[in-house]
Amino acid sequence: MPLPSPEQRAQVPELLHELGGLRPGVAREVARRSGVPEADIYGVGSFFHLLAEPGIELRVCQGLTCRLQGAEELLKQAQAQGLPAAGCSCLAACDKAPAALSGRRVIPGLQATALARADDAAALWPETWLGCVGPDDPELPIALVRPADSTGEALRQARSRGPEAVLEVLEGSGLQGRGGAGFPAAIKWKSVRAQTERTRYVVLNADEGEPGTFKDREVLMRRPDLVVEGLAIAAVTIGATDIYCYLRGEFELPWQALSTAITRLTAEPGFEELRFHLHAGHGAYICGEETALLEALEGKRGMPRLKPPYPTEVGLWGKPTLIHNVETIACVPSIVTRGGDWFRQLGRSGAGTKLYCVSGHIARPGVYELPLGVCLDELVEAAGGYLGELKAFSPGGASSGFLPASERRRPLDFKSLAEVGSMLGSAGVVVLNQTVAMPWAVAEQLTFFEAESCGQCAPCRIGTRFLREALERRCAGVSGALEAVDDVAWEMNEGSICGLGQAAPIPLTSARRWFPEEFQA
Repeated sequence: MPLPSPEQRAQVPELLHELGGLRPGVAREVARRSGVPEADIYGVGSFFHLLAEPGIELRVCQGLTCRLQGAEELLKQAQAQGLPAAGCSCLAACDKAPAALSGRRVIPGLQATALARADDAAALWPETWLGCVGPDDPELPIALVRPADSTGEALRQARSRGPEAVLEVLEGSGLQGRGGAGFPAAIKWKSVRAQTERTRYVVLNADEGEPGTFKDREVLMRRPDLVVEGLAIAAVTIGATDIYCYLRGEFELPWQALSTAITRLTAEPGFEELRFHLHAGHGAYICGEETALLEALEGKRGMPRLKPPYPTEVGLWGKPTLIHNVETIACVPSIVTRGGDWFRQLGRSGAGTKLYCVSGHIARPGVYELPLGVCLDELVEAAGGYLGELKAFSPGGASSGFLPASERRRPLDFKSLAEVGSMLGSAGVVVLNQTVAMPWAVAEQLTFFEAESCGQCAPCRIGTRFLREALERRCAGVSGALEAVDDVAWEMNEGSICGLGQAAPIPLTSARRWFPEEFQA
C-alpha cells in the first residue's frame, strides 16, 4: 500500500472534525478517505481536545480569571442540571469571564441563568464580545478602534522598494515578536530569505491559548486587514507564494472576519499570485509553540520538534518557513508606510507599542494599545482602576508566574521583567487583589500546564504532575512536600523539549519567592 501524500495526511484533522470527532467507526472512515493508516488517525484524533471528546456539549473555562468570576461553580451547576459539560483551558475570553464553549463558538460572560439555553446565549457574541481598547489614535500601528480600511498601499510600497529595502526598514524598527519570545523579526525574515531552497512558506500563528491573553482575537475581529496585508508583505519579501493561517478552533468569528478580509484584499492589485490557506486548530495549547503548530498543519499530533534546525531553515513540509504571531504581523504595514524610526520611537523601554491584555480585579478588562514599557499602575489606570487592594499580578500569562504589588512600577517590557525572573510573554496581565490566596492561584496554573503538556518528554510529562501533587500535599499539611520543587524545576527547564515544560514550574517557584509565608502553613 503506497504511503499517503503530505496533502492526504494534512486533511486528517479536518476530516475528523467533519465527521463529528473521534466517535466509533470514524477513524476507519477517515482512513478510507485519506489513505492514512487507521492507527495514525486515532493518534491524531486522541491528541486534540475538541476531537477526542466529541460528546461534551458545553466546556466551561477554568482559567484563573474565569475562576475568579465563579467558573468552577458554574461548571458544577451545569453538570448538576444534566448537561454534558466539562472544564476546559483558557478560551481567550478573559475580559468576558466566565466564558464557555458551545460547539466551536465561545459564549462570553455566561451566567447560571443561561445554562439551560446555551445555544441562545451563544447568539449574544456579536453584541457582547468586543472588549475595551486603547485610545482612538490613527497614529498607532494597530489602532483597534478604527474600522478596517487597508487597501494594499503598504504592499504596493513594499513591492516598489524591493525586499532589501523592506528588510532594512524592519530591522530599523526594532520590532520584536509579540507572541512571547520577543525574537527580532528582521532576523527571522533575513534567515528565510537567505535559504537556497526556493519553496518557502509564511505561517500565521493565531493559536492564542496562553491564559490571560486575548489580544490576537481582538486584532482578527477588528483589524484583519492589517493581518492580511502584513502577511502579504512578508511573503513578497522572503519569496513565498503560499500563506497558511492557523487559528485556534474556538475562533469561529475571528475566522469569519479574517476570511472576509482575505477575499476583499486579494481582489486588490498586487495580491494576485498569493495563496491564502485557513486551517482550524482543534484544541491544544501546545500548538501555540511554532514547531508543534507545523506538525498540526501537516495533519499530525501537535508535538514540538527538536531545535535546531529552526523553522526558518526546515519548517512546513521541510521547507524554509516564516512564522509570526498575529500582533507582530499586524505591525508590519504601518512600519512599511511610516518607517522604522517612527515605530521605534513609539516605545518607552523598547520599540513600538504593545497590546496589553488585562483582566482580573480591575474595572474594565480588555485590550489596551500603549507604549511598550508602561508599568502596571499605568495600564490599570487606563483600564479604570483596581478593584480592591493589589496583592499580586501575572505580567505575561501563566508562563510568567506571579509578581508582588511592590513590582507595580516595573516596566512591562522584555528586559525589565526578565531581571526579576519573569517575562512579558504575550502580555496577558492578570490582576489579583488581597482576597486571593496564592496557593489557590498557583494550583490553577499548575493544573493547566499538566492538562496541556503533550507528554512527549519525560521532564514535562512527569514534572507537571509532580508539581501539582506536591502543592496539594503541602496544602493538606504534609511537611516537606515542597522540598524537591526547585530541583524538579531545574530538571524541567534543562530537559524539556519546548517552552511549556520550561515555564510550567514558574507559577509555583515565583509565588514561593514572593509570598513564602503562604506556603509554610
